[in-house]
Amino acid sequence: MTEAPNADPQELAKFSQLAHRWWDPDSEFKPLHQINPLRLEWIDRHARLQGKRVLDVGCGGGILADSMARKGAQVLGIDLATKALRVAQLHAMEAQTPGIEYREVAVETLAAEQPESFDVVTCMEMLEHVPDPSSVVRAAATLAKPGGWVFFSTINRNPKAFLFAIVGAEYVLKLLPRGTHEYAKFIRPSELARWCREAGLDLADTRGMEYNPLTQRYWLSGDTSVNYLLACRKP
Repeated sequence: MTEAPNADPQELAKFSQLAHRWWDPDSEFKPLHQINPLRLEWIDRHARLQGKRVLDVGCGGGILADSMARKGAQVLGIDLATKALRVAQLHAMEAQTPGIEYREVAVETLAAEQPESFDVVTCMEMLEHVPDPSSVVRAAATLAKPGGWVFFSTINRNPKAFLFAIVGAEYVLKLLPRGTHEYAKFIRPSELARWCREAGLDLADTRGMEYNPLTQRYWLSGDTSVNYLLACRKP
């Protein structure tokens, strides 16, 4: 396939190297396994996934995509990290997950092919890994049907987020491999909200995600100072 402009080869390589560990709940992807029930319930509460056509952008090894399919959605997961996609496909075959398929394609390319085709579009933990996140937001908005839902999650950009998401998560607690995140690529909620409005989306809900290292518990809250989720609707 032709190389998509809105992808960082180093980021793709980083996640491809870890691909075989994606479904190990005690691996580098343990935080994704731990937060997935929270994300899934929040998305389902807004969008009612049963019977919906769903696109998961930057699906990686398929943790969220697989769980949305098990909620009764017809899910397409897309990513540009080839090895991670192969892992997702293999897991879907082994687990016999119904209603799921995967494709190696850029979201901008798919938006040109299939505008207004999906009831729900999710893009979780990806925007902070691409050169032009606003392009992903525009493509996601294009792919959603009128009245459809678009969900994002990413990391705020401020000193607290640097301390918690990089120093704490990567160096002190070792929840993530060092170098997983780059502070300059973090996104303030005001920036993401502006990109959504510019793409024609209406902001419906914003939630923060917090973590207690002593209890190893995650929960959703009103504190968006570090990790946060944003729900939008297409008019």
